[in-house]
Amino acid sequence: MKILVINSGSSSLKFQVIDSESEKVLAKGLCERIGIDGIFTYRTDQVSVKEPVAMKDHTQAVHTLLDTLVDDKKGIIESFQEIDVIGHRLVHGGEKFTGSVVVTDEVIQAMTECNDLAPLHNPANLIGVDACRKLMPHTLMVGVFDTAFNQTMEPKAYLYGLPYRYYEKYKIRRYGFHGISHKYVSQRAAEFMGQDPRQVKTIVCHLGNGASISAVKYGKVIDNSMGFTPLEGLVMGTRCGDVDPGALEFLAKKEGLDFPQVMAILNQESGVLGISKNYSSDFRELKDAQIKYNEKAALAREIFAYKVAKYVGSYAAAMNGVDNIVFTAGVGENDSDIREEICSYLEFLGITLDEIKNREQAEAVRISEGTSKVNVLVIRTNEELEIARETAEVARQNGVG
Repeated sequence: MKILVINSGSSSLKFQVIDSESEKVLAKGLCERIGIDGIFTYRTDQVSVKEPVAMKDHTQAVHTLLDTLVDDKKGIIESFQEIDVIGHRLVHGGEKFTGSVVVTDEVIQAMTECNDLAPLHNPANLIGVDACRKLMPHTLMVGVFDTAFNQTMEPKAYLYGLPYRYYEKYKIRRYGFHGISHKYVSQRAAEFMGQDPRQVKTIVCHLGNGASISAVKYGKVIDNSMGFTPLEGLVMGTRCGDVDPGALEFLAKKEGLDFPQVMAILNQESGVLGISKNYSSDFRELKDAQIKYNEKAALAREIFAYKVAKYVGSYAAAMNGVDNIVFTAGVGENDSDIREEICSYLEFLGITLDEIKNREQAEAVRISEGTSKVNVLVIRTNEELEIARETAEVARQNGVG
């Protein structure tokens, strides 16, 4: 079964074509600057292309990628009909969706009703869905939700200390995000260690420019550091993470800010960028600056590691123990110094790192010593593959493939 995986943003569209049997990536690429000047990137085992292509909207972007897939010289298929199913990454399904579903008019309507919960992401996701439906109306489409894996959280974990009526009226609660990555990585970690995921307690640290931590107990999420929006939780690249709401009222009064201005600061000017006095939101650049004795860059990385360790410790308590701690995503996979600093706070769990293994680059590696009471791993996340797997399962349930 050939699966086209689509991840649609407001002005970009990432894609991969994956063979579900071999799980091989046949082609991948990116349509970016849609509606502006258009740049198209496309790669297969034989071809690598990056060129300007006018794409006035997402429909034209999907048209561009489909035309390339069937191109005599660059393509990997002879006709669109060889695409058996399309899997769409959908960010926010609210409480309506606890798993992947066939995209229907009813699903799109339900997604639209969740737009208030993810105003930057859901409309962009739906634009990609609409573009694919126009060009491939007879192809099965599956929606894979980033919030679905977190829907096993219990009320004690997802409810805020607000009047209950606001949950009843507006569904204000913690949803958690990066669920596709957390699911893939927690299961891959168990597979790598020869464990049954239904019998282990795993903490996944998805650390990138956006960062979240999940507690996965016996295969189900019991907590996730992100909340009603992806703003809650860890200090991130440009997002503040946890902050006292009273401080925001104080700031707004002192600076004469309205609420949209405050939210812009919290989302775009905070995190390690803000702490480093706008030096960078890129952890690699902060590391280089730290080596050159930039105190604020060093402080930003120190705060980040401290916050991660606090969440890991609290989740170990919430699960009454932990078997695996897994680092993933851009920072988690590539920054050995950050991993080492985080783990230095966790020696009370019986963790001892192997300094040589911690500097290895691999798809999956155990970086703790053999005597460590907790397995510490680095697993390369693969959200596209997880989307393809879930899409294939839904397709088979609906008689495709």
